[in-house]
Amino acid sequence: MIQDEPSAFSYQRVVFLSRDQVTSRLMLMADRSRETAMKIVAADFIRSCLEREQFPRHDLSEVAFVGRSNVGKSSLINSLLGRKRLAKVSGTPGKTRILNFFQVRTADLRLGSFYLVDLPGYGYARVSKSVRAQWGPMIEGYLTGRPCLRGILLLVDARGLERHDSTAFEWLREAARPLIVVATKVDKLTQSERRNRLSAIAETLSLPEACPLIPYSSITHEGRDELWRAIRDVLS
Repeated sequence: MIQDEPSAFSYQRVVFLSRDQVTSRLMLMADRSRETAMKIVAADFIRSCLEREQFPRHDLSEVAFVGRSNVGKSSLINSLLGRKRLAKVSGTPGKTRILNFFQVRTADLRLGSFYLVDLPGYGYARVSKSVRAQWGPMIEGYLTGRPCLRGILLLVDARGLERHDSTAFEWLREAARPLIVVATKVDKLTQSERRNRLSAIAETLSLPEACPLIPYSSITHEGRDELWRAIRDVLS
């Protein structure tokens, strides 16, 4: 269950990102933007699960999407997969109370097929404490006890972090899975704002060098190729 107190950091070597390193990463992303985009052969919703016993059984790898209730998780999934309505976008943040499993088949020889798992959003005030208490054990059971889970994407709002984001990041590092931080809604920032906001995210989370920070827009699809590269790295 997500706790308010930060947990011990399990990396053996920690290198924090400076503002110049954040800028260098953004420049590298621009240089690599000419690479061939990921080709999605098929993307299908498989199952919604309330309990661990309902999780699908298969021999593929999984990547989990975690984020605040209003961070734009469903929109990012649709953008990433090139689908308009695969993941349902709700007008009421916090409505998703289940784990949603999607099977994705790509033309990439390294990546092949895998499962994308959309976890319930956290930190939304209108969701009762009893419901949030129910989510905790289910999410913890999945993240710590799912052998086929290969990586975790933590989605945060590029415009700024909230307390729950820092708490989630600290807790997710204990899951002993590769972690990718995705800064959503970057299209809402001007170019002059981006460097400062992304640097602030890296500094607040004490982001290790091994953990990618990828700015993303579900409107313009900026960052899609870079995010696919990061997913491929953790799954292949």
